[in-house]
Amino acid sequence: MKTTLITHDYLDISAEVAEALANKRPVVALESTIISHGMPYPQNAQTALEVEQKIRDNGAVPATIAIINGRMKAGLTRAEIELLGKEGHNVAKVSRRDLPFIVAAGKHGATTVASTMIIAEMAGIHVFATGGIGGVHRGAEQTFDISADLQELARTNVAVICAGAKSILDLGLTTEYLETHGVPLIGYRTQTLPAFFCRTSPFSVSIRLDEPAEIARAMTTKWQTGLGGGMVIANPIPAQYAVPEDKINAAIEQAVQESVEQGVHGKDSTPFLLARVAELTGGDSLNANIQLVFNNAKLAAQIACCFQQAAA
Repeated sequence: MKTTLITHDYLDISAEVAEALANKRPVVALESTIISHGMPYPQNAQTALEVEQKIRDNGAVPATIAIINGRMKAGLTRAEIELLGKEGHNVAKVSRRDLPFIVAAGKHGATTVASTMIIAEMAGIHVFATGGIGGVHRGAEQTFDISADLQELARTNVAVICAGAKSILDLGLTTEYLETHGVPLIGYRTQTLPAFFCRTSPFSVSIRLDEPAEIARAMTTKWQTGLGGGMVIANPIPAQYAVPEDKINAAIEQAVQESVEQGVHGKDSTPFLLARVAELTGGDSLNANIQLVFNNAKLAAQIACCFQQAAA
């Protein structure tokens, strides 16, 4: 498959990332919504820098993705990460729908899973680490609130390493949606779908693979045979950082009820729910969120290294 660097009128690739791509070194994309909308400053910026370091420690080059002054960026400077962290919710949360308008207006944008995938593929990056993917929201049979992440996974050639779908979602409907659109849901050393803060859920993955090299081979085979679209690699949170299911479920139920009462919906739902769950769990969910991102970054770097070898 082609992994050549694409130049683009609207895209800036950092020197470090461009050098890695040109020399066929492994690169891992990172989203920026987790910086601006995922946690408070300065913890958000510090966590983002630590995630980048995790990727470097495991042999790959990090490419945090965002929009800065209307320019799509694959690879941010420390100053740009600090900017997104300090501005927080003042930075627009950007999915596929929003992308051209934020670029055209010359604004800053924090990229979701969907828009990070778009920019990553544009840059020639095929491995992406995040916390959890978006999905079908609870009550979607009435609201039709379904994340654009799922459609992007069906169309864009990027493998997403995550701790499953965010547990504030309807996990059963999310897995059904992925299956309908032909998106492989791979369990890394598990047959059970992780539920973000928890290691297990009542739902199964479509296939279990136990080694990064196996996942890399599947990626290469999928795309070389013309089967477009991404794949989800669900990586359970380390046991020592998992939140007890009864505690997290009680917090989620309360947060969801409050979101309904306050009329929170659309792209405001996930930041509201995650922030409220963090409050209700006394910060346990926030610490779990940070640790699972570190865990996903490590696995993503290992997969990227194997993928680069397989694609060579």
